[in-house]
Amino acid sequence: MDGGSGLNILYAKTLGAMGIDRARIRPTKAPFHGIVPRKKAMPLGQIDLPITFESPSNYRTETLAFKVVGFHGTYHAILGRPCYAKFMAVPNYTYLKLKMPSPSGVIVVGTSFQRAYECEVECCDHTAMIVASGEPADIKKEVTEEAPDPKKSTGSFEPVEGSKKVMIDPGSTKGKMVCIGTTLSFE
Repeated sequence: MDGGSGLNILYAKTLGAMGIDRARIRPTKAPFHGIVPRKKAMPLGQIDLPITFESPSNYRTETLAFKVVGFHGTYHAILGRPCYAKFMAVPNYTYLKLKMPSPSGVIVVGTSFQRAYECEVECCDHTAMIVASGEPADIKKEVTEEAPDPKKSTGSFEPVEGSKKVMIDPGSTKGKMVCIGTTLSFE
């Protein structure tokens, strides 16, 4: 469960373990951000999979879109806000529970604190392995080179190349403008 993620993510290793043919992955050119600060991650593609929660007597199945990624993660998949919205689910991180409505009542999915601790230890070990590889030094160097000018106001935005000013309300006499990108893709 990741309430901060705007995507459902599935690792290619998990896809292989499930015996799903990679030919089912649809290509995508849309990168996503947030895995490594100031870096974009390019997925291998996207796949739609039916996801079922609970037991045969009280279950719910929905089809979710997952971004398939080729890098290693400590989980099998990450269920983000799109999953919660589709299932109308409510996560409770304190009690490690996910609740959602179903035709036969409320479905409660949970785990133990021991399993959550094991996942956290595995995640820390994975992070330590990345730090030991020296990759963060490269990232730190790039982030430092791209660091914003501290003399500029933190509340201001500078227009980038490929932007144009457009009136917010053409019928208004106030003439308020906004900058929009002219080189954005449709994906």
